[in-house]
Amino acid sequence: MPSLLIRRNDTVQVLAGADRGKQGRVLRVFPDKGTVLVEHVRVVKKTVSSKTGRRTKGGIAEQESPIQVSNVAVVCSSCGPAKVGRKVVGDSLVRVCKKCGAEMPTKK
Repeated sequence: MPSLLIRRNDTVQVLAGADRGKQGRVLRVFPDKGTVLVEHVRVVKKTVSSKTGRRTKGGIAEQESPIQVSNVAVVCSSCGPAKVGRKVVGDSLVRVCKKCGAEMPTKK
């Protein structure tokens, strides 16, 4: 499984595609496919059928679709969208911004 430098709850900006320029929060990361699910980006319509025993309403629902990792950039709090690198600090690896060198906090 490849390791990705984008994590859940990171703020990212879309670099390519129909939603270029939009920013959103990462909802889910799929490292084996190399994709991420970003909030309010690449929204598609999906038909939903009503289930008889569950009281769900049928119709057309909107949901996010995964986008390639290469088409998004993590937004640094100080310098904007930038590439992410790794740096060894003590015994652990820390994500750092390649533009300004600031550490990227891991939100949980």
